[in-house]
Amino acid sequence: MTKDQLIDLLTGVKSSKKTYYTELKKTIDQLKQKNMQLEIMNDLTKNIHIDMSIEEILRNVMSKLKQLITFDDCHLFILHEEEPSLLHIHPEEHCDLELEFNTHMQQLSLYTSALHGKQLIHLQVDHLPALYSEKRRLLALNIETLLLVPLYSKNEGIGVLTFGRKNQQEWKPEELDFLEQLSNQLAMTLENAALYKEVLRAKQEWEDTFKAVEDMIVVFDRQIDLYKCNDSAKSFSALEAVIDQAKPLIQDTFSSQKPKFQEILLPHDIILEMNTYPIQNKEQQVYGVIAYFKNVTIKRQIQAQLLHAGKLGAIGEMAAGVAHELNSPLTAILGNSQLLLRNIPPEHQDYPLLTDIKNCGDRCKQIVKSLLTFSRQDEYKFQHYSVNEAIHQVLNLLKFQLEKNAISIRLSLQKDLPLIVGSQPHIEQIIINLLLNAKYALDVSTSTEKRLHIQSYLESNSIIIAVTDNGIGIETERLPLIFHPFHTTKERDKGTGLGLSVSLGIANDHGGTIEVESVDGHGSTFRLKLPLPNEVIA
Repeated sequence: MTKDQLIDLLTGVKSSKKTYYTELKKTIDQLKQKNMQLEIMNDLTKNIHIDMSIEEILRNVMSKLKQLITFDDCHLFILHEEEPSLLHIHPEEHCDLELEFNTHMQQLSLYTSALHGKQLIHLQVDHLPALYSEKRRLLALNIETLLLVPLYSKNEGIGVLTFGRKNQQEWKPEELDFLEQLSNQLAMTLENAALYKEVLRAKQEWEDTFKAVEDMIVVFDRQIDLYKCNDSAKSFSALEAVIDQAKPLIQDTFSSQKPKFQEILLPHDIILEMNTYPIQNKEQQVYGVIAYFKNVTIKRQIQAQLLHAGKLGAIGEMAAGVAHELNSPLTAILGNSQLLLRNIPPEHQDYPLLTDIKNCGDRCKQIVKSLLTFSRQDEYKFQHYSVNEAIHQVLNLLKFQLEKNAISIRLSLQKDLPLIVGSQPHIEQIIINLLLNAKYALDVSTSTEKRLHIQSYLESNSIIIAVTDNGIGIETERLPLIFHPFHTTKERDKGTGLGLSVSLGIANDHGGTIEVESVDGHGSTFRLKLPLPNEVIA
């Protein structure tokens, strides 16, 4: 076998040596083209999962496609989005493409004719309709021929890819075959890109919703570990303590595969309502649990206040009824005892008994008056009065008792206080209650020097009456309770527990309030704050 015969056998090319190298070069070029075609297809496939715009993907492909096919202009008509649009792909220089309203239908008819025919259309730019807006641009670029390649996905036309050439060069069959393959792959890429974009949008919507919820949402995995949580949970300072308390219910939800509920009590009286829901896959297997935590602390406090207000209302109704029922027999007891006391001498053996009856009757009358005031059935008569005069009136009544108990009194009254509007007898009643409470706190204290300091002064737009003693003080945990009706630490015959609650009610009716500071074992300060009249503030 000769050398030429051997070459012919190995290569299958029956030609001379010169012809052999020509054919070999042609075969290599064809293989390069095939490789480039595969590379372009591979690029389109790889880019399916990348968050790139269609324009970016196509421009990457066009740089390689230019090595296979000659073209001078390329753009993409997209039909599958909300509104038809044009994308300029090649050349890379800036180009404003838009579907002008006047020629919109004309252009659409051109593209839709390519889509309806489901085949490539080869056009002379000169023959395009005059209203076709792209005609002017193409002629300006010396584009003479235009190839329209329809894109189909699942038998639905989604766009048209156009290629323009500056000369009348015919499109080769292998070029058209590859462009058809490219259009199929591109259609699939567009469809997947649209789906990927939709998935991203839906994912972002869920994440935005997840973040927008003000209550805490925590997702737990199979190992009862925190898998994901929203911003509210991340910003909650006691999240770790919440998760520790929540884990048993999360485990229970995994086991039962049913929603569960419990309340979580945290330090500082924070109350959370916790609902858990199992997360199931298509096979109905629970692979996670979502826990929803709602802070109901304020809601519970309001409910407690409403309940307390309801009880106070019932107590007030009952107190008013009892007071009215007691008034009639009490009037008879006091009247008869006073008549009997007038008719018998003090040295008579029954005189102390009758005196005791009258004193007890007076005490009952005072209790009835307190009950009526508590139930707000005691009428106010508002008029201008002096706070300092009210203090002196009260001291005239109580000064003897206080000095008898070795209590030193110090007065610090601001002399130029303006007159205020209110019911002086009721304000005096508040001062009496504060002084009697101070007297009791000093009586039961072991202090050798018992001091009582009474002040009046202006503060902002209010007049303050402050009563300070160095008595036994009030325990910190009892401070929130001292204004509650019938709350008292006094012996049964020395207090009803209505004094401070009645005083606070009177103060509120005058637009004021009562504040207290106390140190257990070291005394207390009560401040009655009364607002100045508007004409004084002005």
